Amino acid sequence: MKDDKRQSKRQRSGTRRGSERRSEGRGSEPRQASSASGTSARSSRSSRSSRSTRTASPREREREYPRNPLPKQHLDAPGLESELEPRPQFRAPAYRAAGKLEGKRALITGGDSGIGRAVAVLYAKEGADVAIVYLPKEQPDAEETRDVIEAEGRRCVLIPGDLTDAAFCRQAVERAVAELGGLDILVNNASTQETEKNLQDISDEQFDHTFKSNIYNYFRVTKAALPHLGRGSAIVNTGSITGLRGHKELLDYSATKGAIHAFTKSLAQNLVERGIRVNCVAPGPVWTPLNPSDEGTTPEEIAKFGADQPMGRPAQPEELAPAYVYLASEADSSYVTGEIISALGGETTAA
Repeated sequence: MKDDKRQSKRQRSGTRRGSERRSEGRGSEPRQASSASGTSARSSRSSRSSRSTRTASPREREREYPRNPLPKQHLDAPGLESELEPRPQFRAPAYRAAGKLEGKRALITGGDSGIGRAVAVLYAKEGADVAIVYLPKEQPDAEETRDVIEAEGRRCVLIPGDLTDAAFCRQAVERAVAELGGLDILVNNASTQETEKNLQDISDEQFDHTFKSNIYNYFRVTKAALPHLGRGSAIVNTGSITGLRGHKELLDYSATKGAIHAFTKSLAQNLVERGIRVNCVAPGPVWTPLNPSDEGTTPEEIAKFGADQPMGRPAQPEELAPAYVYLASEADSSYVTGEIISALGGETTAA
């Protein structure tokens, strides 16, 4: 019965977008059209630059993040950021862009929400056009992400689908390349998790689904993207502290994250002569729909999520996103490949 129930649950939710999600307001600004003289285009670029590089106000610099206890809650998988309280913070108002990704084209899996959304927004602030992949059920989050990116004057291509499907992995890459005109940056970020207290409670179906969601899609999307990546391109993977230390109630999830870390280091060695850098960010607890939509986690546990970190709270997505900018930017990390950057809220031992 448990396996039958799990099978039904998988059919309802598909692969989660996670780590690994709505936000702080809607709204988009129309992109200005270019005139024959180019005056309008210059005005548009100047306006975008002003939005992205303005100095943050003292109030923004003193931005306070939600602390525990958080509201007790549970989301139906895959979980919408629009239903999460408090809303994850992703706009990074104190961030000052410098055109580090000007003219770049990025594909971000799980880019509708959570870390993926925050990364997509900062990439847009830095001058990149982006394509985001997400589950069809996450369409409302994806549309809001698109609105925020377009307000930065950049393009956002929406690609709904299930990354556990090998054919869709290839189709997603091809569509991103066709609509963006190429590809320079790949961010593998989509994942799922389900807490189980005992190994005996993890069915073969759940184990298989977790691996297809969390590591198979990284392999398949990267394989499809490689023919389109050239010297100077970057691949950034989302790992997890659980892949470095393990987690007694996330046996399958932790195993996939460890696999992502090994995949990152091996692929970095394989691609270094082609001038393609491969790195990974391994976060600790981050406030996204991933954990509140985990059916093995209680609302009471969500209230304490991240409380045991030295900073006494989980990270907000906007606090992780600058690491992804750093790893994608040749100006910042041209000599960095095969690395795993952990962000643990004050913990100093990752393994």
